[in-house]
Amino acid sequence: PNSNEQAERTDVTPNSNEQAERTDVTPNSNEPVKRTYAPNHVYVGKKPVMSYAMSGLIQLGNYGEIIIKGRGKVMSYAVDVSQIITERLGEGKYEVKKVTIGTDVIEDENRKRNVSTIELVVGKK
Repeated sequence: PNSNEQAERTDVTPNSNEQAERTDVTPNSNEPVKRTYAPNHVYVGKKPVMSYAMSGLIQLGNYGEIIIKGRGKVMSYAVDVSQIITERLGEGKYEVKKVTIGTDVIEDENRKRNVSTIELVVGKK
């Protein structure tokens, strides 16, 4: 793929628990989109579960504790990621310390929707 088809990304390395700022440039626009995210958070989406588990394991090595977040239909994937990290990849070094469930209100065109959420805190034993 040529450079016009790929999104460019600039990452800033965060200090401890600060939020990092990432600049993405979309393929169809030259305007950067700034997003902030916490460095020890793993947001689960529709990729294969193992890719989130490996990412979480790397973050655990850097920070000692991560927060796995899932919303809507992928909440069960977030639980799967936590179990893969604690049971299979972590070799008994990690445990789920806290589970929080909740609801996010998302406003679409003239309507509000409730979307269920889950957060799992995984850390060293």
